[in-house]
Amino acid sequence: MNATPRVALITGGARRIGAAIARALHAAGYDLALHYRRSRAEAEALAAELERARPRSVLLLQAELAEFDRLPELVAHTVGRYGRLDALVNNASAFAPTPLGPTTPAQWDALFASNARAPFFLAQAAAPHLRAARGAIVNLADLYGERPLPRHTVYCMAKAALLMLTRSLALELAPEVRVNAVAPGAILWPEHGGDPAARQAMLQRTPLARTGAPEEVAEAVRWLLQDASYCTGQVLRLDGGRLLGA
Repeated sequence: MNATPRVALITGGARRIGAAIARALHAAGYDLALHYRRSRAEAEALAAELERARPRSVLLLQAELAEFDRLPELVAHTVGRYGRLDALVNNASAFAPTPLGPTTPAQWDALFASNARAPFFLAQAAAPHLRAARGAIVNLADLYGERPLPRHTVYCMAKAALLMLTRSLALELAPEVRVNAVAPGAILWPEHGGDPAARQAMLQRTPLARTGAPEEVAEAVRWLLQDASYCTGQVLRLDGGRLLGA
């Protein structure tokens, strides 16, 4: 562990995949700034868990990512607390169906706000600090940024924008800052609804024949931040081989 720990800002870090990323990076020696939107109880419980392992290693930050002014504030609060920023993990994501016909501009704005707009402006605010630390950015993309999901056109478009952001920032911020993405397949099923038959059909199209684990995503993020020193502008597909199928 470094004498001065590296620092990571993680959006949507209170629960599900975000919490797994937080635990993995904390175990790897990072101090954390954990953003959450509404999951205050989960964020506080996770912070308490990690603080027991290493006191004063977690900063909780509540923000609505659709509010532009809050984005540079997240970076400023992180640097104000720790004096540095080594890693930005754009994990927060909205997901909702947008069938052609009834979809509204408000739905468009909500999906683009967390999946594309916030990652860009957070990266813009973080860039000077990441350059100083020779740090890295990891964006949590989705295989549906490359392959459309019926009735989810706007979500797919937003994730496609995030993939282009990853590649473009890799050029913009080189050579000091590396920028990569992880594109998971089926990791955690949606919390509300879902068709068991559709889930089974999806697994049948997945060569590894199972869902992934949040910890597998977290390890991919840690590797890209910490060990992948000659990797930038890449999208690591963590989908059990699903994109290989028809």
